Amino acid sequence: MRKEAVNADPPIPPVPLPAALTGRSALLDGLGPVLGRRPSVVVITGEAGVGKSRLVRELLTRTRSSGTPTLAARCREPDASLPYAPLPYAPLPDAAFPYTPLPYTPLPYAPLIEALSRCRPRPEDLPPVTGALRGLLPELADLLPPAPPPADDPLAGQHRVLRALCALTASLGRVVLAVEDLQWADGSTAAFLHAIVADPPPELGLVLTARRHTLPHTGTEGGGGLPFPLRPPAHVVVAERHLAPLSVTETGAMAAGLLGARAVPEEFAERLHRWTGGLPYVVEEVLREWSDSTECPVGTAGQPEPPLPASVRRAVVERLHHLPSDARRVVSAAAVLGDPAPVHLLGVVTGLAEQETRRALAAALKEGVVRAGDGTYAFPYELARRAAYEAIAEPERPVLHLRAARALTRCTGPLPLVRVAEHYRCAGLRTQAVRCLEAAADRAARGGDAGTATDRYLDALRGGPSPVVRDRVALKLARVALNARTGPQVPAALREVLDRSSLGPGPSGEIRLLLGLLLRNQSGSGLEALEEIARAVPDLLAVSTGQAARALAIIAIPSLKGWPVGEHRRLLAEAERLLPQVDEEDLRSAVLANRATALALMGDPSAWDAVADLPEAITVEAAARVHANLAGAATALGHPERARAFQDRAWQAVRTNQAPYLEAFVETTDMLAAFTSGRWAGLLERAERAEEQYQDVPDFHAEALLVCGLLRLHTKGQTDVARRLLDRAVGTTALDTGIVLTSAAAAVVRVHLAADRPAQAVQAVEGVLHHVRRTGAWVWASALAPPAVQALIRDGRDGEAHRLVAELADGIARRDAPAARAALLTCRALLTATDGPQTGAGGSDAQHAAAADAWAALERPYEAAYVREAWGLRLLAAGAAGGRTLLHEAIAAYQDIDAVWDVLRCQRGLREHGQVTVRRPGALGYGDHLSPRERAVARLASLGLSNREIARELVLSHRTVEHHVARALRKLGVSSRTEIGSQLGP
Repeated sequence: MRKEAVNADPPIPPVPLPAALTGRSALLDGLGPVLGRRPSVVVITGEAGVGKSRLVRELLTRTRSSGTPTLAARCREPDASLPYAPLPYAPLPDAAFPYTPLPYTPLPYAPLIEALSRCRPRPEDLPPVTGALRGLLPELADLLPPAPPPADDPLAGQHRVLRALCALTASLGRVVLAVEDLQWADGSTAAFLHAIVADPPPELGLVLTARRHTLPHTGTEGGGGLPFPLRPPAHVVVAERHLAPLSVTETGAMAAGLLGARAVPEEFAERLHRWTGGLPYVVEEVLREWSDSTECPVGTAGQPEPPLPASVRRAVVERLHHLPSDARRVVSAAAVLGDPAPVHLLGVVTGLAEQETRRALAAALKEGVVRAGDGTYAFPYELARRAAYEAIAEPERPVLHLRAARALTRCTGPLPLVRVAEHYRCAGLRTQAVRCLEAAADRAARGGDAGTATDRYLDALRGGPSPVVRDRVALKLARVALNARTGPQVPAALREVLDRSSLGPGPSGEIRLLLGLLLRNQSGSGLEALEEIARAVPDLLAVSTGQAARALAIIAIPSLKGWPVGEHRRLLAEAERLLPQVDEEDLRSAVLANRATALALMGDPSAWDAVADLPEAITVEAAARVHANLAGAATALGHPERARAFQDRAWQAVRTNQAPYLEAFVETTDMLAAFTSGRWAGLLERAERAEEQYQDVPDFHAEALLVCGLLRLHTKGQTDVARRLLDRAVGTTALDTGIVLTSAAAAVVRVHLAADRPAQAVQAVEGVLHHVRRTGAWVWASALAPPAVQALIRDGRDGEAHRLVAELADGIARRDAPAARAALLTCRALLTATDGPQTGAGGSDAQHAAAADAWAALERPYEAAYVREAWGLRLLAAGAAGGRTLLHEAIAAYQDIDAVWDVLRCQRGLREHGQVTVRRPGALGYGDHLSPRERAVARLASLGLSNREIARELVLSHRTVEHHVARALRKLGVSSRTEIGSQLGP
């Protein structure tokens, strides 16, 4: 009977490792059964740092847990500084790359002796030949047979030792022997493993690892890293596995595990994979090296490159030292070029002939310094390239960069201008670098890629161009940046150029005009933008009447945070006065487009005639802008059919142009129209995507925040969340054209009124009313005026309510603003609450009906339902007939648009007036499951809210909340509110 070794394997020292073996679990699960069958050979190959040692450790741990002893050995890289064998086994990172060896003779069988010295075989199982190991294994001297007499022939003595090692291994019985890094095995160790593989003991499981891929069953010595051919007998179970680097997804999963996070952003995972090549060891070293690893996976494009870990630098440098001189030159060229490069390009940069370059690449490939793919050669990961680049002597780098720049300019195909520019910059040739960057930006601008063009022009300005080039590039930057979603760096760069005072009046005026537009549209600087454009007008008048008229027409567009509407009208009149003198067709079109927009936003009846005057030959970009502006104005004023027509034309233009800024413009305009018309299905998800995407453009971001806040309020009843979003929208908007400030304030007023806080409701509306009164933009008060009047009445300020309605009526007189007129009808209907009972054509009922019908005609279902709600509550309070019916009609209208919070408010109004809703016969109950209302109450209770706070949040009575909490506790089977969260589920 086969006997097993005892005490064969002391515990391996613990090594800090991630809890999960990322990307290798299936492989590990498959290898376990292979080792369970004997005899068996498992060969694991892969490049340094890919995780071979970690996989072997996991495999041996599983094997030991099943009761099978294990032995572990590692072959060491030859090092002439060590006169004896390598030190005893200790786990090392798989990426410990070789350094330059010096000729010396290693101790034979060193890794095997280290492993076998820890086993405790049974003396009765040891054949006499094992006595030959007494000198090699003094730890086993008390167990081994007597040493045989010395052999006369040294070769015979070596063969005896080989036989003894094989016999000792066979005597151990059912055991697993793991030998790692066979690419460094000495000749004796290789001979032993060759013999064992050719005739393995029946109970042996053998695990071998080597760098690079093992070619299955090759007869070529050294194939794939093994120092002997893998030719086991047919009865031996063989498994050969090659470890590939982790994928992007697996790299992200490993990073999340190391950082203790649930996940990392996909963008960060992609960059981490590019930096590390998906090699687990490098991933771990990078995250360990980061000064604050908890902040590294932020997913922002501006995140700096990671530090180069010293261990990775050493590993790469050691490999470089292993290479011959020509190979190091080629590797340096590859590090300078950065991107994958073909043979001829590497040869040009190094100055080597083609055959010399190929031989050098073969040496670099053998050491794993570079990888081949599709006829090109590159580093396996970005940090390896950085380490190789830093190893280049400083004086040599400019020479190599200059060669690279010149070589790339001679390549066929599109000239890689940005890469050439970077090489010129690193070579110290700033003029050539700026010229290439400007050409790259020009090419991107011609192709409609405004974002890339903007980035390249900025790079050119940062490159220190001459004054003439600087002024020319600044003008190009100002023109193209309008259609890109830029950050604060563009205005800063343009201001720096303006401050140098080297520009003539024409370029200075145009840049200042375009800077003002950037500030207005993208940087959140409202009045500052208007003033910047106004300062441009004198310069523009000196050189171009058309440009001056365009500037005047731009600042004629009104806003709640801008100047009074009267001032905007004066500026528009100045632009109209100059218009007959404008000959340039593009400038004339721009003036007419801005004129139509300004008139529409003012509610001027002539706006639609101005739209008809727009030329047919307008550019796609201008068409997207003007039609998005007109669609927004038509939505705000109450022209739904016109809004749809303008919006369709804006979308058509955007699909043709594909400018990021214009796409964001049209999308947020469309979202506001969808909210206004009650098309709320799927709108919250859409708005949340826009809120995340458009954070770099304040007005678009504010509009997305507004829609998010309004929907969180009306469809979710999340008043606190909604108010935070609305506050952010108000603080973000730059030059609000009648949407954000008024709609946000109106929503906050309704929240206060629902919670019976009329004084706070009045306070919430005062700031926005100040803007409306200061600018005279009453046509934009349609969302604000009705709840403001309601708040004033509820707070006992009837006189102020009447004055506000009079101001509204005067402000929209002779204006084309159907929504404002519907709001005026609503306000007058609300004022009847202060006048006592009225009937007849001019009474309260008639006025409420007229207001509701007006909103319905404008396709505003929410406002129509809100009028019916107010009307029904007035009738219930007066004890008049019809109030219950009107509230049910309002509830049905709210339900149609999923306005859950408003439905609850109406239902509470019915209960407060004694109108109890009876369940229809046959309606199903929820049994032991939570109803939607019970679930909402339970969730808030689990967050620590009191019953009174929950009542305010969900617009319920305190007693109703108590009942809901009690039922939720019973149904969930818990006894306290603190236990609800764990039972509630998602």
